[in-house]
Amino acid sequence: MHTLYARGTMKAEITAAVGFLSRFLRIKGHVNDRQLQTFSQSLQDILNEQYKHHWFPDRPCKGSGYRCIRINHKMDPLVGQAGQRIGLTIQQLYLLLPSELTLWVDPYEVSYRIGEDGSICVLYESTPVVTVPPPVSVTVAPSGGGPSGPMLDSHISCKEELMVMGRTSPSKAYNMMTVSS
Repeated sequence: MHTLYARGTMKAEITAAVGFLSRFLRIKGHVNDRQLQTFSQSLQDILNEQYKHHWFPDRPCKGSGYRCIRINHKMDPLVGQAGQRIGLTIQQLYLLLPSELTLWVDPYEVSYRIGEDGSICVLYESTPVVTVPPPVSVTVAPSGGGPSGPMLDSHISCKEELMVMGRTSPSKAYNMMTVSS
């Protein structure tokens, strides 16, 4: 019997990601409350528009690279766009945000990593709503897995997938920001 995941919205995940980035701006103290609110709303609108055709609750890892917010030697263009709406330059954003940040905004989970070898931390996690459709007659090939081998659980989180692959270098100690609601 197959299960289907109810097509979810991305509001909670985007809200968690935007709140996380906005806290860096608030902590550094270089933006006022109105600017912070404008930045948050702008980034939320930008991400909603950007992700609307790349959101797959039934396969959360599909499109994960597209939804990844990345700051390293280049500023993520979506974050840069929201920053420019409140008058911040890319150089000012580099001073306010971590210099090495990866933020994954996926269905049911938002995770981040600060530094290339930093630990992956979960900001937001939820459980998919599962519905069970009526029974359907399905013919299964005797090989059990088809030409590409056995079927894998496609609902493993992207963070878990990265952790399973293992790390190529030893971890470094980083100060991590925790988020609570």
